[in-house]
Amino acid sequence: MLFAILQKAPGGPLTPYLQNPHITEADIARLKHNLGLDQPVYVQYFKWLFRVLQGDFGWSMSNSEPVTQAIMDRLPATLELMGSAFLFSITIGVTAGIISAVKQYSWIDYAVTTFAFFGQSMPVFWFALMVQLAFSVVGFTAFGYHFSLPSAGIATSDNFDLGDRVQHLILPTIVLSLLFIATWSRFMRSSMLEVVRTDYMRTAAAKGVSQRAVILKHGLKNALIPLVTVIALSLPGLVAGAVVTETIFAWPGMGRLFYNALTQFDFALLMGYMMLVSFLVIFFNLVADVCYAWLDPRVKYT
Repeated sequence: MLFAILQKAPGGPLTPYLQNPHITEADIARLKHNLGLDQPVYVQYFKWLFRVLQGDFGWSMSNSEPVTQAIMDRLPATLELMGSAFLFSITIGVTAGIISAVKQYSWIDYAVTTFAFFGQSMPVFWFALMVQLAFSVVGFTAFGYHFSLPSAGIATSDNFDLGDRVQHLILPTIVLSLLFIATWSRFMRSSMLEVVRTDYMRTAAAKGVSQRAVILKHGLKNALIPLVTVIALSLPGLVAGAVVTETIFAWPGMGRLFYNALTQFDFALLMGYMMLVSFLVIFFNLVADVCYAWLDPRVKYT
């Protein structure tokens, strides 16, 4: 389906060449023949599929390198950003959801709920620009010193510096985590509210078990089951890269790679990227199924 949709896109795979005024119609015809684009779509598809099964995703015209190499070059930067965003999101989101459920209808609950609505409705591109303005352009003062965070890029220089990398990581991580924290905290709150009303939770409390032990030992594991599904569906987008965030912060990851491939209609690179995302969707759904069995002993796979 992806292959057929991209084939129907205006201009087709030769769009980058059609924008070049120095390329003639004869050159276009020769390129179509050399790339096999003058053949029927089903023939092109089976040839592409045969190469993919051999590990060959084609040649990226925008990067002038194999698609696999282009993706592998950008993958470490994406894993760095997405890993930090995931850890930050799940830590803050789950914690806020638990506290909000335990302190239902308190000012903490109202604050978490308000933040969740704020995070879910906030346009990512606008929030990213405001964060850059506040913490990079204007900066902030603390302990008598004026600080400003880097507004773009992954590092200041090619030499690895952990402190410098962390500084460049802060703003895109915050922007990317906003929506996930808001969503996961709401799911966690809703799930925890259902769990705290169950008989086994009341029984544990009646036996004299501390509230912290009741919540973390008895309630959290069962409350995580609905959240696992939401996280599993979110992880492919995290690993594949956040297009808007990486583009605004000039982060050299998968999201920015996809944006460049889309603007230049790099057919082979677009197919390689979307095949990776499709694989991740299936893979993380499988991981979610495995987590169900670990969280809920009633789930058995035979």
